[in-house]
Amino acid sequence: MENENIKNVVSGVLVVDKPVGLTSHDVVQIIRRGTGIRRAGHTGTLDPRASGVLVILIGPAVRLSEYVSASDKRYQATIRLGSSTDTYDSEGVVTGSTSAVNLSEEEFTEILQQFVGEMEQVPPPYSAVKVKGRKAYEMAREGEEVDLAPRIINVYSLEVLEWAPPEAVIDVYCSSGTYVRSLANDLGKALGTGAHLVGLRRTKSGRFTLRDAVPLRRLQESFDAGNWYRHLIPAAEALGDWPMVELNADDVELIRHGHRIPGEPTETVWARGVSQQGDLVALLEFSSETNEWQPRKVFFQS
Repeated sequence: MENENIKNVVSGVLVVDKPVGLTSHDVVQIIRRGTGIRRAGHTGTLDPRASGVLVILIGPAVRLSEYVSASDKRYQATIRLGSSTDTYDSEGVVTGSTSAVNLSEEEFTEILQQFVGEMEQVPPPYSAVKVKGRKAYEMAREGEEVDLAPRIINVYSLEVLEWAPPEAVIDVYCSSGTYVRSLANDLGKALGTGAHLVGLRRTKSGRFTLRDAVPLRRLQESFDAGNWYRHLIPAAEALGDWPMVELNADDVELIRHGHRIPGEPTETVWARGVSQQGDLVALLEFSSETNEWQPRKVFFQS
């Protein structure tokens, strides 16, 4: 059976449009069962109440996880002004509220722009961040004080898409590790009205957008039909925003055995080494001292 052969060699990316109501781990489990491949993992958690782009790496491509997970993200966030909650979203208990939101769109936009740039952000107390080996949300649910250290994030742009007080829909383009729930809560404090997140849809993760994403239901149908691999994106495209070094047959053989190859510098010191057939061979690091590419992670299997 063709699908059985695919299982033995598959390495690549499935970009899923995750529905509301499932955890990211739920989606990974569905994909493992549907493909019969155990080696699979996501590259950036989406909360159960959030939907949108979830990038799943399959087979040897899971070794790209640390690089893909670090990619920038884009969200469409719906924020409700006038009340704050302990979880920073609509799941939590209201901790403060105002009777009316007397803000113009111009005033809202002006304060919103204060959150563009590099800054420190404290994750929500109800998050999967670990404190002394325990998840913060487990501690918070047990009534324990959760003191999370701030992290450096970068918000590249914030744009108002809809203004319908007490709600606003904004486009958030940010670095990996940014909590939009924390952004909503901090924005509410700056506005003096309180605010919390009521809807979140990830529209982009790294180079993958909703255009690349397959609705989970359609993917499940393709599992049943045995043709799911038509949705598989080559592993080399997972880091499509990295420079590419094309490798001929001799280069591939050298790289496979950990040897350096001569080359020219690119705009970054890291690049994808890709064969003439389009297969991801290795992640390469450039040495300006020797003008050579050094393989750091080799994927090609003969």
